[in-house]
Formats: sequence, C-alpha cells, structure tokens
Amino acid sequence: MEENTTLARPYANAAFEHATGANALPQWSEMLSLLAGVTADREMAGILSDPRVSVDKLEELVLGIVEGKFAPGGENFVRLLVSNRRISLAGTISQLFEESRQRSEGRIEVGVISAFELDENYKNMLSETMAKRLGREVQLSVSVDSSLIGGVVIHAGDTVIDASLRGRLRELNNQLG
Repeated sequence: MEENTTLARPYANAAFEHATGANALPQWSEMLSLLAGVTADREMAGILSDPRVSVDKLEELVLGIVEGKFAPGGENFVRLLVSNRRISLAGTISQLFEESRQRSEGRIEVGVISAFELDENYKNMLSETMAKRLGREVQLSVSVDSSLIGGVVIHAGDTVIDASLRGRLRELNNQLG
C-alpha cells in the first residue's frame, strides 16, 4: 500500500494542480472517483494488469467505459496513466486527490468507529471537539464495531485515537507481557 501511495502521489498532485488551476475541483473529484470505480472491478483489474494487453487497447477500453463523462483534461490524464502502466493506481490517486481537496477547502473527514450506536448529541460534541483540535471543518462518519467492547476509535487523516476498551486491554497486555 505504501508503494502504491508513493507511485500515485505525483499523479494525484498533478491532477490537483490542474483541477485547481482550471477551477474544476468538483469535476475532477467526480472523474477520479468514477475512474477508481472502473479500475476496482475485479475483471477490469485483471485486464489492466495483463502485460499482453497493449497500451492502445487499454486506453480504448477505459476511455470507452467513461465516454462522455470526462473533460478533455481527464481523458488526457487517463491516457497518461495507461501509457505509464499506472492506471491500476486510480483508486489511490483519487483518495490522495480528495485529501488535497479537503485540505485546501479547510475540511477533513473524521471516521469514528464505536462499540455502540452514537446519539446525535455525542456526534455533535465529537465533531466540535475534533474541529477545534484539528482547526478544520469536520465531516464525521460513524460506524459500529461491537468487538471494541466499549469506547471509540477515531481516524482523522494520519491521526488515530484509540479510546476503545479493546485498545486499552491490548495496551495493558503489552505492558504486562
């Protein structure tokens, strides 16, 4: 995964710079998300990684699937990815692009995994606390994982706060072990 991120970052940065310059961040987000979805398909991934399939055929295939949904700059971006045999990185490129977009717009997505369903008051309090801590507008997404036993795990970019009972038990085990 780290290698994919390293390989994808220059493409994501170039796409972000282009989209910013063209004042087209939402359109590029949409295009990259669509491209990520196309390349995530198992059959498509097999075709895209097959060295026997020519660059021209890959380009024709991918552009045929997204026909009419990409701006010319987006089509050129697909051609670049295909010619460099980096089209399989589309999902990671899309993710890195979105992170850059959120940073530039002063937003961050915060994922919360809780042992139990959270009520709206707690979600609001959590959102406000994280916004103050991170200095950005927070988009909160919450999921439930009963294996946590109690508490929450919070993911905000590269930051992970494990305030779960399972995490505390694991930490205690490491200290004793």
